[in-house]
Amino acid sequence: MAKVIMIQGTMSGAGKSLLTAGLCRIMKRDGHRVAPFKSQNMALNSFVTEEGLEMGRAQVMQAEAAGIAPLVCMNPILLKPTDHTGSQVIVNGQVLGNMSAREYFSYKRMLIPDIKRAFRKLEELADIIVIEGAGSPAEINLRENDIVNMGMAELVDAPVLLAGDIDRGGVFAQLLGTLMLLSEEERKRVKGLIINKFRGDISLLDSGIEILEEKGGIPVTGVVPYMDIQLEDEDSLTERFEKKEKGKIDIAVVRYPRISNFTDFNVFEQIPEVSVRYVASAEKLGSPDMIFLPGSKNTMSDLDWMRRNGLEAAVKKIAEKTPICGICGGYQMLGEQISDPDGMENGGTMKGMGLLPVMTTLKRQKVRRQVQGTVNKTEGFFSALSGLAFEGYEIHIGDSARSTESHTETAFITGKNKNVCGTYIHGIFDKAVIATTLVEALAKKQGVSVESESCIDYKDFKEKQYDKLADILSEYLNMEEIYGMLREAHIR
Repeated sequence: MAKVIMIQGTMSGAGKSLLTAGLCRIMKRDGHRVAPFKSQNMALNSFVTEEGLEMGRAQVMQAEAAGIAPLVCMNPILLKPTDHTGSQVIVNGQVLGNMSAREYFSYKRMLIPDIKRAFRKLEELADIIVIEGAGSPAEINLRENDIVNMGMAELVDAPVLLAGDIDRGGVFAQLLGTLMLLSEEERKRVKGLIINKFRGDISLLDSGIEILEEKGGIPVTGVVPYMDIQLEDEDSLTERFEKKEKGKIDIAVVRYPRISNFTDFNVFEQIPEVSVRYVASAEKLGSPDMIFLPGSKNTMSDLDWMRRNGLEAAVKKIAEKTPICGICGGYQMLGEQISDPDGMENGGTMKGMGLLPVMTTLKRQKVRRQVQGTVNKTEGFFSALSGLAFEGYEIHIGDSARSTESHTETAFITGKNKNVCGTYIHGIFDKAVIATTLVEALAKKQGVSVESESCIDYKDFKEKQYDKLADILSEYLNMEEIYGMLREAHIR
């Protein structure tokens, strides 16, 4: 059976996902068969496996760091928020249904057999499993029926590393307060503390670390510096939404309330002189060189939000001169009409933005598949992409008329306005040739030059980032102690 170690945090955003990915990369480079695991993830950024099953992108990122294919058993439960009080519950890659927070709280213990089966399946493939927790283990109101923090650690008898975020301040209170709120048995599981995201002279922490270890009774396993790592972060806490600067090529992404799979645009961030801004109001839109309408967990509600706050009118006003691309839910919004006869979202029929000649009908069956092929012949601005090879994946409910062509032969749908296109394919820009061709077309249109040739395939770019992450963590974490925790873990 695999040895296990678990990363928990004092709060959401403490860095659990990156620490887990970094440990996976280090252990892979040390010659181990290692895999990530998170029993329950809450995210709107998701991925489709080769089998057509849906899972959280954080575990996909960690699997890539471990050098293995992402499998749904790495994330058996995925919660995709539909509103402030409810989520779509996905179990083993397939939709179970929608539940309110209270309904799910009462139901989730029923999912323990699914978690156990997924974990046992992963054990067949790995010698070491690095488990990620969620939020904080000190949420005392949620301790009952916990399946993702200390409840998960108890389920597989895992030693725990507890990480705190010093960048937000109060890291000593975070760590000691968390330990104080744990039960005695839970505290025994915590074998090391990690101070994450430190900036400045590390020697200034010496006295604080000494007191922390004295009061907490647990050694500090590492002080990790603030890292400039360009990898996918937790979608609800991403810092990408706060970027305001404009580059030579200014790309604006509409940030509606239920935005999903905005990882589609990360590839453009590695191209010098290209900026990616997320805008949530007509005032902030300005005059970008290109606009993306990303995926949405509730297309009709997010289109209504755009309609009420003026963003729809602002986008349509500049559509004749500004390239616009809608992906998945954004593609549906650009069409003429969205119908929801089965009440999958809001029910009824809603007028679309009218920029693409497509009619969408939402259906109960969710489409989940990986696709590849060549970009179909297009006219106008997007003609430069014609014939280029692509690969990606689809996750959507609903069919759109004029999207019934074979997905191995087509990618983009355009209308009378050749500046506007739509696609159901996530990840279509990850190949360097598609991203750079698009940026070069934008630069030519604007009469500027950019260093697009420095852009590499996003997959290759991420490989370099995983190695950079592992190099930093190898320097600042006591890996000898961490391997010692694995050796001392009980055989289950």
